[in-house]
Amino acid sequence: MNRNTERICIRGVYFDKVTMQSAFAAAKDLISSEGFDYVFTPNSEIVQNCIEDNALYEIINSASLIIPDGIGVIYASKILGRPLPEKVAGFDLSKRILSYAAETKKRVFLLGSAPATNETRAVCDIAAEKISQLFPGIVISGTHDGYFSESESDNIVEEINASGADILLVCLGAPKQEKWIYSNREKLNVSFAMGLGGSLDVYAGTVKRAPDIFIKMNLEWFYRLIKQPYRIGRMMKLPKFLFGTVIYKLSGKDRKFSE
Repeated sequence: MNRNTERICIRGVYFDKVTMQSAFAAAKDLISSEGFDYVFTPNSEIVQNCIEDNALYEIINSASLIIPDGIGVIYASKILGRPLPEKVAGFDLSKRILSYAAETKKRVFLLGSAPATNETRAVCDIAAEKISQLFPGIVISGTHDGYFSESESDNIVEEINASGADILLVCLGAPKQEKWIYSNREKLNVSFAMGLGGSLDVYAGTVKRAPDIFIKMNLEWFYRLIKQPYRIGRMMKLPKFLFGTVIYKLSGKDRKFSE
């Protein structure tokens, strides 16, 4: 990718300084360019995971486009004096990408979420049906659930390549999806991939996204906590990350990135 965006370092993760509009423009460029490019969507939890496991930095920072999918990252950028323009939600960006795929007849493969059971179809198949309704004319070239072993990974890559997909949405949860894309980056023949967490569940309707009022008030994380209180351990990484960023700034460790 010929980079047209500035990158801002937030605690060691290099975010592209983009708005939703410019992120979408960059994504379209990646889709149409030669080679394999991918997008990661770190939030505070993922950056904190990098801080606690430094091996993740190489993986996350390898992405062609890195967008701030969390209000905590935006707050941290302001604390560090290098403000990012706005939160760019991966789910919202994916809707624009899927609309673009429908318009241009780009083929899409969906990977992730729960497999079929005796009572229900695989979430990825339900999501494919709903996406086809939302974006008439879109070509879903294939689907595969996210419950597979490491030994099955090569077969899944072959299935994706054989499908002729241009765009791959990987919804395995972080950091598993980022690790999977990174480790298979030289095997995949698609043009573009994006790590999207639980987005297939939202598209399928098995999980509801926060109401607009929560999203507008940057309280989507609070809505998820209300609906899924077991996430409290993960949610605690947000205050840990922000408090740690204040200490990081005061300690002068960030000085080399602000010069």
